[in-house]
Amino acid sequence: MAIQQISVFVENKQGKLVETVKTLADNGINIRAMSIADTKDFGILRMITSDNAKTKEVLADDTVVNTTEVIAVKMADRPGALYRVMEILSKEGINIEYMYAFTASDSLGAYVVFRVDDVPAAQKLIDDNGLQSLNDDDVQNM
Repeated sequence: MAIQQISVFVENKQGKLVETVKTLADNGINIRAMSIADTKDFGILRMITSDNAKTKEVLADDTVVNTTEVIAVKMADRPGALYRVMEILSKEGINIEYMYAFTASDSLGAYVVFRVDDVPAAQKLIDDNGLQSLNDDDVQNM
């Protein structure tokens, strides 16, 4: 199932990223996964959090916050595991816009988050090929 990712535009200035992370911490929001890409003027902080609604609420006053659907696919710890998923998507013409990885725990395993151009089609391919993915409830209960 697709999950919600929060994207936050953070000014690329000393202290702005730490302020954003502190706001989340002060509000009891756990960052499950994150990635940041920067430019000269701003960064895009992409996160999967324990409470997306609250994340949007507490950050919306200070910055631009967007929600995007992504797919988090469980990965085996072996050579070729990532290639298998990428190949499944590629063969069906699904474009991977970006991806990043995170480890949930020893028992829950590792996941790669994919932002693709056709989430429903990609999710169907993931399901049809017997791969596991997370839904929003899974993320909140980690």
